[in-house]
Formats: sequence, structure tokens, C-alpha cells
Amino acid sequence: MGGYLGIDTSNYTTSAAVFIPSQNRMASSRGLLPVKAGNIGLKQSDAVFSHVKNLPAFISRAMEEAGRPTLSGVGVSVAPRDQEGSYMPCFLVGKLAAATAAESANVPLYRFSHQAGHIAAALFAAGKLSWRKSPFLAFHVSGGTTECLLVEPGKEAAAPFSITKAAGSLDLKAGQAIDRVGVMLNLGFPAGPELDRLSQKCGKKITVSPTMKGADCCLSGIENQCRRLIDTGTPPEEVAEYCIASIEAAIDAMTAAALKEYGNLPLLYAGGVMSNFQIQKNLGGKYGGVFVPASYSSDNACGIAVLAALQAGEDLA
Repeated sequence: MGGYLGIDTSNYTTSAAVFIPSQNRMASSRGLLPVKAGNIGLKQSDAVFSHVKNLPAFISRAMEEAGRPTLSGVGVSVAPRDQEGSYMPCFLVGKLAAATAAESANVPLYRFSHQAGHIAAALFAAGKLSWRKSPFLAFHVSGGTTECLLVEPGKEAAAPFSITKAAGSLDLKAGQAIDRVGVMLNLGFPAGPELDRLSQKCGKKITVSPTMKGADCCLSGIENQCRRLIDTGTPPEEVAEYCIASIEAAIDAMTAAALKEYGNLPLLYAGGVMSNFQIQKNLGGKYGGVFVPASYSSDNACGIAVLAALQAGEDLA
């Protein structure tokens, strides 16, 4: 068999990947969508336009890096989640490009959710694809999602995972909190990497009690408290540390609640926020969960390419 092209056009990243199962090799190309300085988000119309401009080049780069293999299939993310009514216009660009690529290569087209792609990318990067055969807990923490998920084997090829929400944020998402605080501190957007580096310069440990409602968390208070800290002259590194510590505390509490509810299942942490140095160090040491490299944790098409190979019947570990 040849290679599998994966395409993902999320709200902030254009990405393409080519997976060659026979070599267990992944070639990937991606880039963030441009966001004007001072803004904390991107209109869907602007995201769609950027994807249309960017995607052909990223597909070409991924194919070139992979050695331009003969394609055996094309996968694409078509919606945020495997739920009825889950929809964002930005995924239409990927759907169109993937359908064209599959038709041109005369190969099958496989459709998945962005969330399923995140989980598959994390499993692949961690060398844990075998986990897909039994239940495990997966955190997907990003600008659009802050959830703990019970993941079980899917019953249909198009839905490789059966996903049940175990816990989540009831208001602001973790990535949104980070970006809003980053804008207050005049950092770039998305602010995750810069806020991470800034928080590591803080010389004091900040302990925060999360706001919880059962297993769910509330994160909107982070933005308000950080604004108060800035207004009272708190050093930027302490503000950054407070923000990260608050998110860590919430994820910690969600993890404890999920393990209590579902038992001692394997833990997988995915999503851009989970690439934070402090969160990985502290929660990884406490729970022994599996974190993946940032390149596979933030939005990418790698998981979509892997899922396409699996749906095509490739024998992966």
C-alpha cells in the first residue's frame, strides 16, 4: 500500500500530513492562520479565506517531504466533533480539497471529526495506538475545547472512537483564557508558547483552588483575576504563572473526578494547552498520564492521516 493524505482546516491552523504505514513514517506541514495584533480570535470568513490560500502549499510540502508516494486514500476532518449538528465553516475548505485529491488519485475519501484526529495523533505520537482497542480517558484541552473524554472503540469505521464527555469547562475554554491573558500582557496570538515561557520566569509557586461544579470546571474567573493583578501592578511573570496554575488546578481536579468515576483507566493528554511545560511536569508526575510532543498535541492533520490508514484496513499496532 502507499501513503495516506490527511487534511485538517481548523479555526487557527491549516495542516496536511502524509502517513506511510509500511515505513511508519509521517510527513507533516502546517501553519497558523494570521490574527491581527490585539485580537483574541478570528472570524470564520477570515479563517476560510486563509485556508483557501494556504492549503495547496501545505499539501504540496507534505507530499514532497514524504517522497510523493502513490496515495492509497485521503482523510479529512469535516466537523469539530462526532456529534449531530457539530459544524464550523472552516472545515468546508478541507472537505473540498480532500474530495478533489481523492477523485484525482482515484482513491477512497475518509471523513472524520477534528476531535477524533486529535486523539489519533496523540496515540500515534505516544506509541499507544493499541489503546484504541479498549477504554481510556483522553483530555482535549485547546482554545475551542476543554474536556475530559471517555474514549471507547467505535462501532463504525467513520467514527473510530465512541466518545463520552466525562467532564469539561462550563464557560471559558483553557486556550481562550490563555489567549485573553496573553493579549492583556501584549503577547502574540495564540499566546500559549509565550505565556509558558513567561510563567517559567516566575520565582514563586502560586497555589490556586479551582472553581468546580462536580467534575466540571469554571475558568472565566481566570481572566477577571488576571486583569485585577495587572491593574494592581503585579509583574507579568506572576500573572502568567497565576493563569497557568489556575488551568493546571482545574485539569487536576477533572482528572481526579474522572478516575474516581471510571476507574484507573489509562490517561492521555492532548490539545495545544497540554504542551505547557509546567502542566506536563506536575500532572504527568502525579497521574502518570501520557503527554505527547507539541507538534502532535496542537492542531494537526497527522491523526487524520492515521485514521484514514486504519479505516482502509492497514495493520497498525
